[in-house]
Amino acid sequence: MSVLLADILAARRTIAGVAVRTPLVPSPHMSAVAGSEFLLKLETTQPIGAFKLRGALNAVAAVPAGAAGVTCCSTGNHGRGVAWAARARGLRAVVCMSALVPQAKVDGIRALGAEVRIVGRSQDDALAESRRLAREEGLVEIPPFDDPLVIAGQGTIGLEIAEQAAELGAALDAVLVCCGGGGLVSGTALALSEKLPGVPVYSVEPAGFDDTARSLASGSRIANDMSNRSICDALLAEKPGEITFELNRRLLKAGLVVSDAEAQIGMAHAFRYLKLVAEPGGAVALAAAVTGKIDMKGKTVAVVCSGGNVDQAAFLEALTQAGEV
Repeated sequence: MSVLLADILAARRTIAGVAVRTPLVPSPHMSAVAGSEFLLKLETTQPIGAFKLRGALNAVAAVPAGAAGVTCCSTGNHGRGVAWAARARGLRAVVCMSALVPQAKVDGIRALGAEVRIVGRSQDDALAESRRLAREEGLVEIPPFDDPLVIAGQGTIGLEIAEQAAELGAALDAVLVCCGGGGLVSGTALALSEKLPGVPVYSVEPAGFDDTARSLASGSRIANDMSNRSICDALLAEKPGEITFELNRRLLKAGLVVSDAEAQIGMAHAFRYLKLVAEPGGAVALAAAVTGKIDMKGKTVAVVCSGGNVDQAAFLEALTQAGEV
């Protein structure tokens, strides 16, 4: 099942007025340090603190009237987006999560009125429960990334980047996007391929969960070893989605990989230069930029900061490790 620019344009109309047109801001201090002109797309300013609201709103809007409710599996931000969108429609929402999800994200979802079910210690366990609820209780499943409506919703970020770069008079040389299952980067790359053809788009993943980078290199989907660990809890998908990978292998320049320590450097840079709180997974694209994963000297780079839902202890640990505290 393909996703087209028309689907992204339709998604923008659907989510308008709830998901915000987030800022694309220059960072002169950070640019001076790195020798590149950075434009940061601040999805941290969405009402739920992450980009996931876009895809969730678009998918939940398509749920038929009279449905019993919605369900999803989530590592945190997708569940928060689904909870927000379901509450707006007066729908029951059940979010299935593993025991590895940070408590702050669980609490954020419950605060929006959704039921949270903690199932097992892997995303597979949570997914199995979500699918059981869909099968046995008639809830509509809202996938976290491998779904045309979700991808189209996330793709509205690409529309905004193209428009806002033009408003700033900036000619982009590259765009770096955080990547878990690939919904954000595939939708963003699709929009940019139509609006800014020829501008390379890179996915960025944490080490040990670099399934998209490895899959792009091999030409087929490769799964992660789920016994691996990373602080980037928002990006711990088992493998690329079928739809997202088909888009990404056609649209992406390459996949980049950062370590947990580098993700913490990205968080520290966001705090130091922008006074911005970014969660580890939300900072990996910025980390790739500031640690020189590709040569961007003298070029203009748009970087998606995808989320800021991090608990205080993890944030302070990141700043401490990066020398900010």
